Amino acid sequence: MIDLSALVSLRAVDACGSVVGAAEALGFTPSAVSQQVKRLERQAGLPLLERVGRGVIVTVHGRQLLDAGAGVLTALEELESGLHDSAGAVAGHIRLIAFSTAMRGLVAATAAALLAAHDDLTLTLSEGEPWAAVDLVASGQCEIGIVHSWGDVPIDVPDHLVTVPITSDVADVIVPHAHPLAGRCTVTPHDLIDEAWIATPDGTICRQWLNRMYDGTGRRPRIAHEAQEFASHLAMTQAGLGVALVPRLGRPELAADLAAVEVAAPVPTRNVVAVHRRTMETSPAIRAILDALISATG
Repeated sequence: MIDLSALVSLRAVDACGSVVGAAEALGFTPSAVSQQVKRLERQAGLPLLERVGRGVIVTVHGRQLLDAGAGVLTALEELESGLHDSAGAVAGHIRLIAFSTAMRGLVAATAAALLAAHDDLTLTLSEGEPWAAVDLVASGQCEIGIVHSWGDVPIDVPDHLVTVPITSDVADVIVPHAHPLAGRCTVTPHDLIDEAWIATPDGTICRQWLNRMYDGTGRRPRIAHEAQEFASHLAMTQAGLGVALVPRLGRPELAADLAAVEVAAPVPTRNVVAVHRRTMETSPAIRAILDALISATG
């Protein structure tokens, strides 16, 4: 009989490309994941993984097992969701991954309230970029992903995932209080052409939006410094190293020597959505979490 928990571990190894990565995603030790895969190999009587460089890939037999087993795991997930739905039970273990500002400004407090209200619900929270979150939910390594997309910069979501709108979020240009633009009610990209920007790294969604915001100006934003976290953007702006485009969600109260200026034409707006697998659509736990997140945004 195929061990289903071991099959989940094999699926995670395939998605992550390593036993260590699968262990981190599943919350197990690498030794535990390795033992589960070895048990699965003994049950199948065939090798399921082969080492390539520092990572591993599934063998032809492993791929056949994963492809055939995907339907079984999907059916079980639907069955579990249906059982909880018929019992009206907000229960189970939900792994939720969110981008950093959503974690600070929305998820943390909501999660605490949910756990206090539902004794049979457990949550594991982690931070990750939107593309990574979608991949982890799609591959079964997380149940809910909180992701964002800016304006017309798309984020691809596979067909077997459901998207649920949570809120919209606006970003402001943060400047030192002595900056010439600090006293303005609004600015446009044309007002910002010569500014030195503190931006997220190239390839991130926020950086793509900053580039897109300059469409029609005939210029590209002049990137002076890069930092992943918006908290770093605020510190660098406060030090006079440039200006930054910082979303309001999860943003701390600004220091007295910083000013937030609204941007128009276009307004930097990002849509915050949750993604989960379609098989969990009837899960009371999923519904309770999504309802709480939407309610928390007002």
